[in-house]
Parts: sequence; structure tokens; C-alpha cells
Amino acid sequence: MKAELIAVGTEILLGEITDANTPFIARELANLGIDVYFQSTVGDNPERLKETLKLAARRSDLIILSGGLGPTEDDLTKQTVAKFLNRELIFDKSAMTKIEQYFAETKRTMTENNRLQAMYLKGALPLSNRTGFAVGIFDQEKTGPDFLLLPGPPSELEPMVSEQVIPLLKETYLSDHVLRSRMLRFFGIGESQLTTQLANLIATQSNPTIAPYAKQNEVTLRLTAWSKTNSEAQQGLDECEKQIQAQVGEYFYGYGEHNSLAQVLATKLSSMNQNIAIVEGYTGGLFLSTLNAVKADHNIVSGGIVLGTNERQIQQFVDIKGDFKSRVVTEQLATQVKHETGSDLGIAISQPHIESTSTDDHKGNVWIVIVDRTNTITTKRYEFSTIRPFVKQRVVMSALQAINKILK
Repeated sequence: MKAELIAVGTEILLGEITDANTPFIARELANLGIDVYFQSTVGDNPERLKETLKLAARRSDLIILSGGLGPTEDDLTKQTVAKFLNRELIFDKSAMTKIEQYFAETKRTMTENNRLQAMYLKGALPLSNRTGFAVGIFDQEKTGPDFLLLPGPPSELEPMVSEQVIPLLKETYLSDHVLRSRMLRFFGIGESQLTTQLANLIATQSNPTIAPYAKQNEVTLRLTAWSKTNSEAQQGLDECEKQIQAQVGEYFYGYGEHNSLAQVLATKLSSMNQNIAIVEGYTGGLFLSTLNAVKADHNIVSGGIVLGTNERQIQQFVDIKGDFKSRVVTEQLATQVKHETGSDLGIAISQPHIESTSTDDHKGNVWIVIVDRTNTITTKRYEFSTIRPFVKQRVVMSALQAINKILK
């Protein structure tokens, strides 16, 4: 099945607002195994929207429009779709009652245009709007593509999609099979390298499918399998993951849409009843705040020191002399913070050593040192080529991953 997404709104074209709906809908459709082949944005103009609909109707099976269902004079999506399909608009009684009650309770005068929000295509299915007034519309056509119209505000669209649209699409298009997805998360490998190493699997994918997504400082793979039974679908996911883990398993750290490396490590430390102490130079407290943000209610952090760049001031806090950019001093810092706090693990991230390049860019490196329960020291030199905001975050993730591997 081929779906097409159309975002309606002149304010999106002008850059006044960011279209958050299209990525959200696309992800939800991907979870269902529904392919999105085309996406477009069109302003609040009936003629241009009509031309967009003509093109979409020739190439897609399901056309999803977001935006333009409100009460203002430029909200013309449902009217344009009704004319395109030569259909009548009628009132949804429950939606109309909700609108009337609102104006009565707020003692405001309801103008006629507010009634537009309660209208839908005759013969279609109206979708109630729990967080707003404009009804959604699902229309199945006998001789052409189906249409799904959704409100523009994400606070209205997202609950409608999650609570009504997803079950409706499953029942309408996917009732004859079971669909299951699994998200694998990777750190330490870029999207291009990951897809290259998995090229043999991705090129021959059919069921399950493999969809890579590049995120800041990490990559995820969504595996989607469908079958007649849940056990068969899960077996397909297991077999696919086994092949992936055999090729890039060293970079894998966890599962789930809403997960993170910090969450995985914090959960592991808590379950193992271990705690850590940290000395941070280059990252300036980012490691500590990242870990605390996901497990603030657990005693996994026993202490932390954030070092500035003034060595005399640093030595007021730590009894170590030397270059705070060096490996030796970083190892001493990790060892000292572990013993002084009585922690299971001591971690130190050095101050950066940064050089300018011939192109006026920068390159640099930091030392990441971990001292474990047995006082075994693990040292890694992390190099970066530019000074960008995400570099510090990547250093933190490198430290989290190093600890994660030690605890495996």
C-alpha cells in the first residue's frame, strides 16, 4: 500500500511554523508497514490544493492531509476535498454539540464559521477531536484512493492518530495479518557505515523490512515483520536481528523508540547496585547531568567534580599536579575520585587538547578513563575534528558506552 502525506498551510511554506505533523505521521505509518512514497506542502489555496490532490490521486492508495480544518476563512481543506470528490459536507452532531457547549460555558458568541469545524464528508467516517473542535475525516473510495483528513495543531492531531487512526488503519488495511516492529539502537557507527555493513540484508529485505534512521550521535534500525500469527512475526524479527547483531552487534546498546544510552546505563547500574563518581573537564558537567536526568531517583552517582581550565584553581579541589590534558593525570583523577568517594567506578574526562588546522578549523582530543571495581583502568582517547555543540554530547556518549561495555 502506498500512502501520500500533504501538509496544508501557508504558514508552513513561509517558514513561520515548522511542520511537525508529517514526520510524526510518517513514523506511525512506518510502524504499521505502510509505505510513504511522497510528501508535499501546499498553501491555503484551493486551486493549488486541488492540483496537488489530482497528482496524489494518480499515484497513491491513501492520501493523508493535515491542517486546514479550522474555522478561519483560509481553512479550506475539507471544502476543497469535498469539491474534488463531488461530495456534500454534513454536520457531525456530537462535534456540533461540543462546540455549542463550549461557547455557552464561556459566555461567548458563536459565529457561523465555527460550525465548519463540525462538518465532514457525507458517507465518510468522522473522527472525534478529544483536544479540539475540528473533526477528522476518513473516507474510503470505491474507485480511487482513500482520504484521511486530520487537524493541523499537533496537540489535536497526535492524540487522534494514536487513539483512533492507528486502530482504524489496522482494521481497514491490516486485519488479515499481524504486524510487529522492533527498534534497535546503535552508537559509535554512522548511518552510512551501518547501511554499508548491512547492505546485503537491506538490499534483499522483504519481510521483515529494515529501515535505518540517523539521529544526533546515534543510528536506529526499525525492523518490521508481518505474518498470520504473532509468534511467526516475532520469529521473523528474531532471525533478522540475529543477522544484524552478527555484523554490527559491537555498536548495539538497546531497544525501543523512547530510549537512550544514558537510560540503558543508568538502569544497568541500578540493577547491579553499583555507583559511579566522575571528574569532568571538557564536558563541564554534561556527563553528570545526562545521567542524573534519567535516574534522578536512584543513588547511582556518588560524587562529581567539574574542572575549569585554571590549573591552580583545579589543584584546590584535587591533589594532583600536572597537565590536565594528559593521559597520566586523567588516570590519576579517575582513580582518586573512585577511592575518595568509595564508588564502584571512577570516571574522568580530561581537558581538551585543541589545535587549529590550515583551514582555520579545529581538531582536538580528550582522554576518557574508567577505573572499575577491581581497579582495572580502561583508557580511551577520543578525537574530534571540529568544535561543534554535539561534540561534547558525543564525548559523553562515548564515556557512557565505554562504561556500558565494561559492565556487560
